[in-house]
Amino acid sequence: MLARAQCLLPCPTPALPEDGEGEEWRARMLHFAYASNMSAQLMRRRCPAARLEGCAVLPGHRFIIMRSGYASIVAAPGGCVHGLLWRLTPRDVAALNAYENIDGGLYRAVTMSVVAQRGRCAARVYVGRDRVGGRPRPGYLDIVAQAARDAGFPPHYVRRLLRWGAGPSSRARGGE
Repeated sequence: MLARAQCLLPCPTPALPEDGEGEEWRARMLHFAYASNMSAQLMRRRCPAARLEGCAVLPGHRFIIMRSGYASIVAAPGGCVHGLLWRLTPRDVAALNAYENIDGGLYRAVTMSVVAQRGRCAARVYVGRDRVGGRPRPGYLDIVAQAARDAGFPPHYVRRLLRWGAGPSSRARGGE
């Protein structure tokens, strides 16, 4: 498992909730997004009440593209998945469950321990049911990579994400 300093990255801290929202806001669920849900533009459409909490990492895992063409994570000693933490309302959770096709079996929602700037916290993570690697859907990695760049993720991590579009031989040489 990577040490916190090796896995965690600096990320701007978003604004705190306005006065009067504090307790209600803290009661909302955290979601660790590592793929297209990192896109602020897409999250505004899917979950209008969601608020960005900041960057986080999931140690002991790595990013993959499933046979379906969408991202997932798998356990990988020494691995590290970078992502963003969103604070969600119950309505946002329902919208993401539908978007991630929980009922259809594409993803399952799992509570996992992630490392954020303020330490470890529990977050909802959507994990693909398919463990077989595949090629990304057209345009999908562009969205993921742009969101990673916008978040200020390390350039080497963004390059690893983009290798999924280059084919299996590129991933075998240098992917996470």
